[in-house]
Amino acid sequence: MIVNRIENIDEDLLGRVVSTEEEAYNLYNNYATRVGFSVRRGQKRYNTKKVSKLETRTGCEASIRFAFQDEDDTWKVSHFVPEHNHELAKPEERQFLRSNRKVSDSNLGVIKTMVGAGIRTTNTYSYLAEEVGGSQNVGFTKRDCYNVVNKEKMAMIEAGDAQSLMNLFKRKQAEDPMFFYTVQVDQENRMTNFFWRDGRSRIDYDCFGDVVVFDTTYRTNRYNMICAPFVGVNHHWKNVLFGCACLLDEKTDSFIWLFETFLESMGGQKPKTIFTDQCQAMANGIQNIFPGVCHRLCSWHISQNAARNLGSHYGKCLQGYCETELEFQSIWDDLLTKFNLTGNPWLMTLYNLRAKWCPVFSRHIFTARIKSSQRSESTNNVFHQMSTKTMSLTQFVHHYDKQAEKMRSSELEESFRCNQGLPSRIAKSSGILNHAATVYTRKIFKLFEKEFVDSLAVMMHEVGSDGTIHSFELNEEGHNRVYLVQLNSFNRTISCSCKMFESMGLLCSHALRVLNVKCWSQIPEQYILKRWTKDAKKELEANEHGELLQVNGKSSVTLRRNALMRTTYDVLSKAAETEATTRIAMEKLREMEELIEKEMITSKGEVNKKTSDNVVDCNASGCTFDETPVLNPPCVRPKGISNARLKSAMEKRRKRTSKDTVSSRKTKQSSKIGRPYSSAHTPLSSNFLNPVSVPMSTNISNHVYPTMRLLPTEGHANLPQPNLSFTSMLQSTNFMALLNKMQESFTLGNRYLF
Repeated sequence: MIVNRIENIDEDLLGRVVSTEEEAYNLYNNYATRVGFSVRRGQKRYNTKKVSKLETRTGCEASIRFAFQDEDDTWKVSHFVPEHNHELAKPEERQFLRSNRKVSDSNLGVIKTMVGAGIRTTNTYSYLAEEVGGSQNVGFTKRDCYNVVNKEKMAMIEAGDAQSLMNLFKRKQAEDPMFFYTVQVDQENRMTNFFWRDGRSRIDYDCFGDVVVFDTTYRTNRYNMICAPFVGVNHHWKNVLFGCACLLDEKTDSFIWLFETFLESMGGQKPKTIFTDQCQAMANGIQNIFPGVCHRLCSWHISQNAARNLGSHYGKCLQGYCETELEFQSIWDDLLTKFNLTGNPWLMTLYNLRAKWCPVFSRHIFTARIKSSQRSESTNNVFHQMSTKTMSLTQFVHHYDKQAEKMRSSELEESFRCNQGLPSRIAKSSGILNHAATVYTRKIFKLFEKEFVDSLAVMMHEVGSDGTIHSFELNEEGHNRVYLVQLNSFNRTISCSCKMFESMGLLCSHALRVLNVKCWSQIPEQYILKRWTKDAKKELEANEHGELLQVNGKSSVTLRRNALMRTTYDVLSKAAETEATTRIAMEKLREMEELIEKEMITSKGEVNKKTSDNVVDCNASGCTFDETPVLNPPCVRPKGISNARLKSAMEKRRKRTSKDTVSSRKTKQSSKIGRPYSSAHTPLSSNFLNPVSVPMSTNISNHVYPTMRLLPTEGHANLPQPNLSFTSMLQSTNFMALLNKMQESFTLGNRYLF
């Protein structure tokens, strides 16, 4: 069968002349597109006897041949066969012709930019199609778009994912001398854990590292490694990144390694408070590496599972309604007595951890008024949204950098707004408010202004004075709680029993009430916490290279080293080109070393040896892998994944119905022969007071619950801590059922108003 050329295409290419080989290909390819078939390049023949093979799929003889003209360096059509023996593509199908599909350089740039920004490939293709009026006008298919994206990904990790990540870290360290990274490998040289942070994160930690939020919620890469960012709060009340790690497991050894590495990268400077979720391995690591640091648990994780089952009493203990430890103890005892929970194992464990979740035990420690690890979880969730389970480690680090850049851009914009003028104020004639608007950032000023407004509803009377120290008792209208404020007019100090300044860094409404009555027009200087002010980073400014340097003479060793390495990096790179220049550089470096040592001895500058904020050298940073390449991490199997065949909905429904039938029969038989109920059906009774009689699910973290006997005189504070994860125990189906029954029975009975 011979298929003639399509109607209205009467074009004889024989004898046509073009200038280049590429023009020759385009000439025939454009013709093929109009007709409705694809083309491929044949072999070039330069006066040889080889013959090109025929197309074997259909035996179609349609072809074109060009001959090179030596006299004018052109290409001339010497052979042209227009007839085909197969059906040609319809006009609406020609967009799918292989030789007519190509991802242009301009489209490739758009694809790389959008995918790099975290936009899915399918959405990128939809955008390109929308721009040109439909997918038929894009010039390539969605599959071509996926292929070019995968090609770029494979080029990124050509040396292997782990080794490509190492190479990326080395490039970053060359560009940013303050960049820090550490990689941990196993005996087979496979990557297991790694941590990194850039120079800007170190600067941010110096300014805002008093509170750190650490979370390990998400696994966001193809190896199912745990994403563990270190997050803080800056002077605009926004999240700031201090660094990030990827861990293969959540064991104590991994956390000890990570916290040691983090502390080393930050020059040994410990935070005042660190927030985490409830994890015993994590707690062990913090206890070993951060002794003396206030470790707070995420209140959200605890309250999610307990507040709805234990009523308002638990909320009072957890949400900070108690102001003293005695008050907490009273509320807690009332909780145990009223709900008949004395000896409950979960509550005993929770009580032993009370200092980590109840704010009353840490009011004197700065926590920036953070109550949970959700700040870190929100940041981690951003990484989760931007990444996929098939993402490589190198890609994930790129996504992290983009998110960090976005957060820093937001901070820069907020700083710009703060410097453009003062925020609106409720009382523009108030000296204290005007002073606060001048020094604080916009967000912090709004928090301060709220306390100022609340102070108007505070009743005050002076209870004592010796001429210098004045004592006041204050209470908010409609509340009976009394706060004690002491003002020293000589040294201009003020303190309140609510401890808001100690925990938050802002004066409370009670202190502001006293200052207003005493006609103070400004906030005492010692009560303006620098981390909340517009000048939190004033000591840092950018030099001509964009580096962050301190303007005073007390710049850190790391920052001075940064400036020196920036200056000498290019010179040393040139010196390494030849042996002669290398010798010259080595001689001059030795001379410089001798001069520096003499200067240090002369000026007694031994302080330079105290490199507490050193950037760890290449060996300590995990970059001694030039000889042996680092292998990819082992893939961690997610929980719940099975090799079994996926069952259809019909099979699952049939199996569930069968189980219900068998369970019903067993229940009837056991009731007939007088057997006791199973643990899942134990009725609520006085046995609930005995923790041994509380049935637990068999899949609670594989813990063994030890037998405990309670004496009538024992208090809950002296009970041994059970070997059981209280989070897992609370989530037990049996235990939750008992709590729900207990609450229902209490609600339907006598009501108790606290």
